Amino acid sequence: MKGKMKLKNNSKRIIRKSFFYLVIIYSIFSITFYYSLKNSTKINNTKFINFLLGGGNSHLLEDYKLVNIVNTSTDFLFNIDLKNPSSILDQGVLMYGNNEKVLEVSHNDDYSNLEELKKISSYIEDPNPVDIDNPIIYIYNSHQLENYNNTNLDIYGITPNVLMASYLLKEKLNSKGLSTLVEDTNMTEFLNINNWNHASSYKASRILILDKKNKYNSLKYFIDIHRDSVNKNITTTTINGKVYAKILFVVGLEHNNYKENISNVEKINDIANKYYPGLSRGIYKKEGPGVDGIYNQDISSNSILIELGGVDNNIDEVLNTTEAISNILYYYIKG
Repeated sequence: MKGKMKLKNNSKRIIRKSFFYLVIIYSIFSITFYYSLKNSTKINNTKFINFLLGGGNSHLLEDYKLVNIVNTSTDFLFNIDLKNPSSILDQGVLMYGNNEKVLEVSHNDDYSNLEELKKISSYIEDPNPVDIDNPIIYIYNSHQLENYNNTNLDIYGITPNVLMASYLLKEKLNSKGLSTLVEDTNMTEFLNINNWNHASSYKASRILILDKKNKYNSLKYFIDIHRDSVNKNITTTTINGKVYAKILFVVGLEHNNYKENISNVEKINDIANKYYPGLSRGIYKKEGPGVDGIYNQDISSNSILIELGGVDNNIDEVLNTTEAISNILYYYIKG
């Protein structure tokens, strides 16, 4: 009896060791593939934006699909993140799932993480710069480096963020005949030049807004695109089989004309609910200690702050939402 038990235990140890070695071999192969692809593929953020809009390189699409399959398979089978090789060491023989914290905060006014954002996000040039004589919509990003999930994209040096989302939205709006421009000033440099920290972001964007407002008398709508810091299950929805990054409207209550802003945002929110039920998370009204409370919305009753998705949303979900927002704004503006 003891001999059988010993044989059984030995068999278990052999199986565990074999499984562990298979994990190591597979991981080494996958990581080698991952980094060889990274070094062989030449792409950048601006090219990727055009790719998303339909004018990209089909070779990139095939590589993207391939690396996505490898990464997804590895994560599913072994719970290993290829972009974080140390995760292999965290697994051992038995694989345990990650404990995820669901964050309930919205529109975080804590801007102390600029240095961390610089490591994973970067300024992006406008891929399709054009001179517009009479723009009616001005899109900007007070927090230009707020990033989205870049899983499977970092191998190309692509850093999807709110500036990328703004360029995508601009193209969608222009295609609908709504003349739109995006603020392409590098906000990080602008803050550094003025010796301001990240907490002065709204002060910086205010200068840029007023500059554009004075330059273009035709401007009527001012849209500040952000992304939220909450968990993906809060910022994601599926409508008619398509996955979207959800939106949240933020209105500051610490200026005299905030009621006009609320009224206009309520109209936009109603349109969103009508055509894209479940896309909007609603309207978040903010005031009090520790928040800006104005968000430059005293400049115009059509100053609109939109939280587009969250930190865990990918650029495909964001792209779907830019199409939705362009339609919503079209219905709002054209009636």
